[in-house]
Amino acid sequence: MTDTDRSHDVVVWGATGVAGRFVAAYLTERYEPADLAVALGGRNESRLDALADDLVARREGWDDLPVVLGDATDPESLRDIARDARVVCTTVGPYTTYGTPLVEACVDAGTDYCDLTGEVNWVRETVDRYHDAAVDAGARIVHSCGFDSVPADLGTLLVQSFALEEHGAPCDAVRIYLESGSGGVSGGTLASAGELFEAAATDPLARQALRNPYSLAPPGERSGVDEGMQRRPKRDPLRNEWTAPSPMAAANERIVRRSNALLGYPWGREFRCSEAVPTGNGFRGAAGATLVTGGLGLFAAAMSVGPVRDALRRYVFPAPGEGPTEEEAEAGHFRVRILGRGTASGGRFTVGATVGANRDPGYGATARMLGEAAVCLVRDDTDSPLDGGVLTPASGIGLPLVDRLRDVGFTATVGDAGDAEAATRPDGA
Repeated sequence: MTDTDRSHDVVVWGATGVAGRFVAAYLTERYEPADLAVALGGRNESRLDALADDLVARREGWDDLPVVLGDATDPESLRDIARDARVVCTTVGPYTTYGTPLVEACVDAGTDYCDLTGEVNWVRETVDRYHDAAVDAGARIVHSCGFDSVPADLGTLLVQSFALEEHGAPCDAVRIYLESGSGGVSGGTLASAGELFEAAATDPLARQALRNPYSLAPPGERSGVDEGMQRRPKRDPLRNEWTAPSPMAAANERIVRRSNALLGYPWGREFRCSEAVPTGNGFRGAAGATLVTGGLGLFAAAMSVGPVRDALRRYVFPAPGEGPTEEEAEAGHFRVRILGRGTASGGRFTVGATVGANRDPGYGATARMLGEAAVCLVRDDTDSPLDGGVLTPASGIGLPLVDRLRDVGFTATVGDAGDAEAATRPDGA
């Protein structure tokens, strides 16, 4: 997107929601008005004005923050917003319910777009409906630019780029580990989870997307060697410790596979990707893996029953708009470890990368990931052969986003792991 006649560099759509407020606060703290023309978007003018006044009062150099009004269910209002923006950065979910008209508006306007969705069924829908049109329009529609799925996707890209440069061959298998993390959850996040289970229960295409490990690959290429997510406690083949299924694997694994496909299979057509939660060694490790697996299974079973799902959403989950405070978001942290194994002329090798931050993964850290993804698109600070399409962080932006995240305090390291990997594990095993 190179049109410089548009009024706004970035429209933060859904700015008065929990995630949207974090993104707007981050962008106005990190950048000056002369560097980045930010606008706040949503449907409630009074709430948007109040947020704009609050941010202007707290940010030196910001005298004004424009407000743009629209409705997620009014396509014409979304077209007006898209036509006047270089990038629309949206936090309005559930995307299955509210996301499609905005994607269509951005494609029609040739406007770049980024979001933080982890809704696999909806991403599959936008791939099938809009990828070719987005290519023709030169619109980069970059999904999953938050904790879903930047650490996993860009961590894999770090590992593979290092392997190709240092060993002359890619890793044929990558394993992603959610090693540690702490943070809050908002009503919007749980609403998205509810919509995902609702779609799986009522929509055959959504069920198919969630069953097929390659559902986000281009049409005609939706099969391969990976059998799907880990679903039970398992001894890990690379770290030799117990692991449990990861609640984020459904999105992250498919996004990584789509990156490989969109980039032209630089990691091979038999590339394997999996994600897990490490729980340690011995009896305690096995017990921990069993507990995590059981907890995830109970949650999935409850959410799969319509009346139970409705009751949880009505009486247990926080309401949309509720979420962690700024202090709580700053107090969180996460660390994701990525290991890749490959074969080169010198024999087998192992590459390891770590991606992490000292902020709540879903809000404090995600605000930076999504905000910097938007800035990369505004400034065309990307390393990608793709000028448009329904893309992923690794395929649509690439390593420049890693550099920007390092600049704002993220850990993003990569190097040979080999037998020394055991020494890097937090449990010292």
